[in-house]
Order: sequence, then C-alpha cells, then structure tokens
Amino acid sequence: MAISSPSTTWKGKTPLLNDTVEGVVDYEGKPAQRSKSGGWRSAGVEVTERFAYFGISSNLVSYLTGPLGQSTATAAANVNAWAGTSMLLPLLGASVADSYLGRYRTILVASLLYILGLGMLTLSSMLPSLNPSDCQEVGKVKWCSTPQIQVILFFFSLYLVAVGQGGHKPCVQAFGADQFDGQNSNESNAKSSFFNWWYFGMCIGTLLTLWILNYIQDNLSWGLGFGIPCIAMVVALVVFLLGTRTYRYSIKGDEENPFVRIYRVFAASFRKRRASLSAIATEEESRGTLPHKSSEQFKFLNKALLAPDGLKEDGKVCSVAEVEEAKAVLRLVPIWATCLVYAVVFAQSSTFFTKQSATMDRKIFADFYIPAATLQSFITIGIVIFLPIYDRIFVPIARAFTRKPSGITMLQRIGIGMVFSLLSMVVAALVEIKRLKTAQDYDLVDRPNITIPMTVLWLVPQYLLFGIADVFTMVGLQEFFYDQVPSELRSVGLSLYLSIFGVGNFISSFLISVIEKATSGDGRSSWFSNNLNRAHLDYFYCLLAGLSAVELLIFLYFSKSYIYYRGYAI
Repeated sequence: MAISSPSTTWKGKTPLLNDTVEGVVDYEGKPAQRSKSGGWRSAGVEVTERFAYFGISSNLVSYLTGPLGQSTATAAANVNAWAGTSMLLPLLGASVADSYLGRYRTILVASLLYILGLGMLTLSSMLPSLNPSDCQEVGKVKWCSTPQIQVILFFFSLYLVAVGQGGHKPCVQAFGADQFDGQNSNESNAKSSFFNWWYFGMCIGTLLTLWILNYIQDNLSWGLGFGIPCIAMVVALVVFLLGTRTYRYSIKGDEENPFVRIYRVFAASFRKRRASLSAIATEEESRGTLPHKSSEQFKFLNKALLAPDGLKEDGKVCSVAEVEEAKAVLRLVPIWATCLVYAVVFAQSSTFFTKQSATMDRKIFADFYIPAATLQSFITIGIVIFLPIYDRIFVPIARAFTRKPSGITMLQRIGIGMVFSLLSMVVAALVEIKRLKTAQDYDLVDRPNITIPMTVLWLVPQYLLFGIADVFTMVGLQEFFYDQVPSELRSVGLSLYLSIFGVGNFISSFLISVIEKATSGDGRSSWFSNNLNRAHLDYFYCLLAGLSAVELLIFLYFSKSYIYYRGYAI
C-alpha cells in the first residue's frame, strides 16, 4: 500500500471507535488508531541531535581561541552570538511548520540542512594546517592568523547548522508530545512525564558529547570531532523515517493562519482604542473558549469584538475565541521577559567556565587529563541523577499535599530553578576568588600558560547547581510554553521558550562587549583579559548573581497574578 503524505487531511467523519484518537490521523491520512500509533514507541528522544549540537557548542570557545586564534573576549562574544542565533531561529522554523509544511516535513528539511552544515564544518576544519610564520608571540601567548577562506567557510557552515537546528529543535519535541492523547487518562499521565524524560534523553546525548567528542577534539582531530556528529545525524534521519508508519499527525485543516488571527486582534484593538466596551453583548462574552476570569485580563483586546460604529457585526470583526487566543499569547510576555537573566547565566557554562577550567589542574587519575569542556558533563550528571528523583519521588510527595497532577505548578517549578541558578553564580564567584588567590600565592599571575595548582574539581559544585536548576527551570519552561498556547501554535510556543536563551545569549554577548571596553585601557586588565589570572570573572559572576536576585523578585510578582490558559490555577 502506498504511503500518502502525512499532512493529508482526512475529510470524512471520525468513526465511533474506542480505539480512534480524536484530532489526529495516521500516515495514510485516516483517523489514527490508539493501538497502532503514537505513545512512547513513537515519541522518541533527542539524543542524536543534542549529541551533534553540543559536539559543536560545548567546545566551540576552545576552537575559536585555538585553531582560529581569537581572543578570549572575542571568542566568548562569537559563541554567544551563534548560540543566540541558534535559539532564535526556531521561531522561524516553528512558523514554517505550523503554517505551511507541518512538523513532519519541517523535521525532514531541517535534518538535511543540519547534515549539510555539519559536513561543511568538518571540511573547514580539515583544510591545510597553518604555517609557523602565521603565528607570533604576544605577551608569552601564541596567536595565529587563520586563512580568510577557512574562517569564512567555518562560520558559514556554523550558521547553516544553526538554520537546521532552528527547524529541527521546536518541531521534534512538539511532534513527540503530539504522540500522546491528553484526553485519555493513561496517555495524559504519560504525557505529563514526557517532558521530564525527553530532557533526560537530551542529557544522555549531551553526556556522550562531553566525554567522547571533547576528548577527540582536544587530543585527536577537530575534523573527526566534527565529522562524527554529521554521521550521527544521518543515522538519526534514517531512524526517524523508519518510524513514519507509527506516528500520529495533526490534522491540517483549512483554518486561517494563526499568526494572521492574532495580528488582526491586536490591529483591530488599536484601531478601536477609543471605542467603548459597553457595546459588547453579555451573551457574546459567555461563548469564549476560556473561563470568564481570563477575559477580565487585557480588556483592551476585547475592543477587537467591536465594529467601527460600536455595534457587533458577524463576519466583519474578531471572534471571542480569537481574542482569547491573542490574550493567551500576550500573557506569556512577562514570564518570557523575566527569564532572560536565567538565560544569560546559562550562557556562561560553555564559555568562561570552560576557559576557567583550562587554567586549572585537570589531572583526574594516573596520566588522564579531563578536557576543559568536559567539565560541563557535571551539569548533565546533575540532571541525570536528579530528574528521576524529581519525577518519581518529589512529584508524588508534592501531589499528596497540593492535589495537582504535576505536584507543583509550572511557574513554581521555574521559580525554584531560578533560586538554584542564583546560587550557582554565588558559588562560581567564590571559587574564582579562590583561583585568583592561588595564582597570586604561587606567583603565577603573569604566567598564563602554567597550570594553577588547584584541582579543577573545585568547579564541580557550580556545575551541579546548574544541573539542578535545569531540572526545575529548563524543563518547566518547555512544558509551560508548550501548554500555555493554542494547540495550533505549540511549535511556536516551544520556539518562544528557545528564544529566551537566544536573546539571553545576545544579552550576554552585549554585556561582555560593554564590560570589556569599560574595564580595559590605561594599562588596566579587563574583566575578560586573555590572561585569566589578571582578569576578574569573579566580578562578572557577582554582577550576574545580583541580576538573578532582581529577576527572581520580578518573576514572583508576575507569576502570582498569572492566569493559566485552559483554566489551570497557580
């Protein structure tokens, strides 16, 4: 039997069968049967994609300051800019998926772009090595100029990977969540755990990267270190295609583009900003898709229900459902904004934390030295250990007290993670103060190429605190932005979650540039000096801790008044 397009709309009536899942179709475009589609077998995990992505991002600062010869501040800014772009592009990818291609087709196209970018990245790293004449000594540190063609090819490939990731990331997770029927009691419980175990799978992929690829990149070959993720993505695409017959596909009807509907609500409200709300009939209010309480928020959008003369005219103005849809999206803005500092803090683990660890004693046992970027694996280890504890122990205990299926609300979960994020910055600042003092005690301040006699394990606590923070905030944000948008915008909802980290990376890059200019010159060493023994990362970490405290207070203010979409309560 020939396989039709998964996005084909089934036009007939849904058969009255208990085994039929409402609102989705199978690969032939027919109503999906519960026993033959969806569930955990089709949800999958993002192990391979995260393996590939972190195979680049986790050690990118080492490649930029090494083979490409960039300064510490420039490399950190470039890493943040690329990571920021990678996290913002899912907004475009999700828009294309929800409005045009559908999630399945978008995943296919994005995977091909991903593979192409990784292949070109591998090629760029395998170009002929630099000549010794291209390098020079500057302040006891060797700097090399890389051929321009290699730099151009590298960054073009890098951003092509970002484009592929932008289409892949939001769609795969939303597509996986779509494999569970929220209206079915058994599948609803499984769906509640899906986001926890999805993130667990991501962490496994990250852990493999940090322990295997980083070692290969630092000790064997950058070409091999970039080539393995390319091969892994090819295998992942093949496996994804093999599951085509078992997936559930959302019905793509003839509805208007949801972006157009939301835009029309805001535009109509602005045009009618001087109109009176008294003309809206009470019976029209009662037909909303959300509880009446939600309609009391953002009342100015209710003006979209009015005709220019203040009278309701069917077919010429926005419906109550459209207005409530726009309110649901607008309600996310304060939460989105108050999570940006968390994203700035998150960006430091792959930049300055890595450069920090490179100056310390990384000998673990015998003659084995742990690669600097591999220290990030302790974030993943913290997640892998604590996530099952959270899902199997914390949630059932909390559920007994709160009577909520998830134990605590999504916003409470996010807020708890912010506290751990703040603590991680405090600990990072204290450890950096200790590292600088050790460098002074052993007269190593002006000898940046000499390892400081301080074990790198001092950095483990701040990494573990990052991991615990991720279990609460990162997973909480994923579930929150998936759940708190209309079903037609779920890919967009997850891309909004990713955009927090995109904007956060750009803010981090901006802060680094501003602080670099403000603290350098007149013979002073900047906070981000290439010689970290004269830098002041401790000041930077203290600044981020202060901003995290302010962010937490503002977040608590907005979360207290947040009204959950679909009637949830805090």
